[in-house]
Amino acid sequence: MKITILCVGKIKEKYFRDGIAEYSKRLSKYCKLEIVEVDDEKTPDRASEVEELQIKEKEGARMEKYLKKDAYKIALAIEGDMLDSVQLSKKIDKLGISGCSHIIFVIGGSLGIAPSIMNQMDYKLSFSKMTFPHQLMRMVLLEQIYRSYRIISNEPYHK
Repeated sequence: MKITILCVGKIKEKYFRDGIAEYSKRLSKYCKLEIVEVDDEKTPDRASEVEELQIKEKEGARMEKYLKKDAYKIALAIEGDMLDSVQLSKKIDKLGISGCSHIIFVIGGSLGIAPSIMNQMDYKLSFSKMTFPHQLMRMVLLEQIYRSYRIISNEPYHK
């Protein structure tokens, strides 16, 4: 299985980079992992709704070329379905069993994901009703994918 994390922005904080590197290394046993970063747009203070939409669409245009037609695309979105770790592992396992060989997880920038990108998603996944920094979500997502593969493989992992 190939897993792509398609995200807006670069990780500047060393502690996030270290955590992401650790889970990327752990995941190499289970899947082919690819992390694709597209540049984020500067958001002016007190941006209007129209300006925010334009920013999201510019970021979305950069993401467009990485959204492969044959991949199963999952957006991290506050309005998505909330799954527990076992449910996520079953979803990943079921996709693999059904012949899906590529899952793309999409993490938007600070304003979220452009509607043009969201419309292409096969599924929307929410980690919480709360808002989190996209840098933190990248690490949390990688940890949950790793946990999923441990569950799928019937290997122990802390609870």
